[in-house]
Amino acid sequence: MFIDSAKIHVKAGDGGNGVISFRREKYVPKGGPDGGDGGNGGSVYIVADSNLATLLDFRYAHHYKAERGAHGQGSRKSGLSGNDIIIKVPCGTLIKDAQTGEVIADLTEHGAKVLVAKGGKGGRGNQHFATPTNRAPRHAEPGQPGEERTLELELKLLADVGLVGFPNAGKSTLISVLSAAKPKIADYPFTTLEPNLGIVRYQEYKSFVMADIPGIIEGASEGKGLGLKFLKHIERTKVLAILLPANSADLKGEYKILTTELKKFSPILAEKPKVVVISKMDIAPEGFVLPKFRGVKVIPISSVAQQGLDALKTLLWEKIHEAT
Repeated sequence: MFIDSAKIHVKAGDGGNGVISFRREKYVPKGGPDGGDGGNGGSVYIVADSNLATLLDFRYAHHYKAERGAHGQGSRKSGLSGNDIIIKVPCGTLIKDAQTGEVIADLTEHGAKVLVAKGGKGGRGNQHFATPTNRAPRHAEPGQPGEERTLELELKLLADVGLVGFPNAGKSTLISVLSAAKPKIADYPFTTLEPNLGIVRYQEYKSFVMADIPGIIEGASEGKGLGLKFLKHIERTKVLAILLPANSADLKGEYKILTTELKKFSPILAEKPKVVVISKMDIAPEGFVLPKFRGVKVIPISSVAQQGLDALKTLLWEKIHEAT
């Protein structure tokens, strides 16, 4: 199951309290203060892990709490600091403060780490408060509370090429042919209910990542269909491959709707390099003429008949490196 958003509550550990204590030694006024400091509370960190691909774990675990620091002891013994906790998320996870909407971090690389809740500082024991006029202080500091906040996690897939098109444009079939991805394929609307990632091999020792995004319909940028939920996954891609089936009644009309929805959702998407892929050429109507689009290269293919795929991979590879 692909889960691309989650909300969690994190609580750093409180600091331990400083202690009031006096050592018992002969000739030392009132025993002398020797209260130890409290330990610091554990902090909460979030780390990006390339071995993860979904936020599914956070569907069942919503609360994360680090250890509190131990209290100080006599004989100037400080309490132990609480252990930090590390929460692992997939690469491409955006972390926001749920209350303010502030973006805390955008973890796009494996091993990227961010502090999301700092542990409380341990309180000082009474040994720190001795003065020439108060050699037996009966005062110690309490530990400070650890930070606490609710976070929104949003996963945006990291891919070089994003496949964009109406339902049944042939996106799932194309990615299954070009890569080892095995999406569910059928002839009905919204076959793809979650994004699929595939690694496309290009020549020897070269490859790029392709994402099959669920079909976009008119009004997707306003929440219709499934488009709004998954349009965000196209934001990180370097190149957009817009699939238009050769058996469509209005290729240019479909292209206009798709590009308009992308622009409404994010102006950044509208500026990304594009390639128009005319799919399903094996069932193109008789006398079919390849359409032209201003400033965009058009390439005909047939995933089923394995036609034009090498040329498509070459074109996408060139576009990726132009955009890098």
